[in-house]
Amino acid sequence: MLSILAVSLLLTLLLELGFALAWGVRGRRELLTVALVNCLTNPPAVLFYHTAAGLWRWPGLPTTAAVECIAVLAEWRCYRACSESLRHPFRFALLANLFSYGAGCILNMI
Repeated sequence: MLSILAVSLLLTLLLELGFALAWGVRGRRELLTVALVNCLTNPPAVLFYHTAAGLWRWPGLPTTAAVECIAVLAEWRCYRACSESLRHPFRFALLANLFSYGAGCILNMI
């Protein structure tokens, strides 16, 4: 399980920091905020998903949707509270998560 958490976090950091740069996020503090927010939300989201879908046998798609919605809301709140220059923090959180989730799905198929 630790390897799943580590790989997921590493890929999420790479993808969402890349997305942040493409979005126009600049500055050490702003990029560090993106990294820390993902360190805060990714491990609990992955752990909960694997517990719910694997151990409790909850259906995968609704569980994924619920976990991702909660992650987006948590990240939005963090960006709104901590970022000094990020415009449209909800849109950023939503699109960054869609991007990293979609890229993760593609990578899993390869």
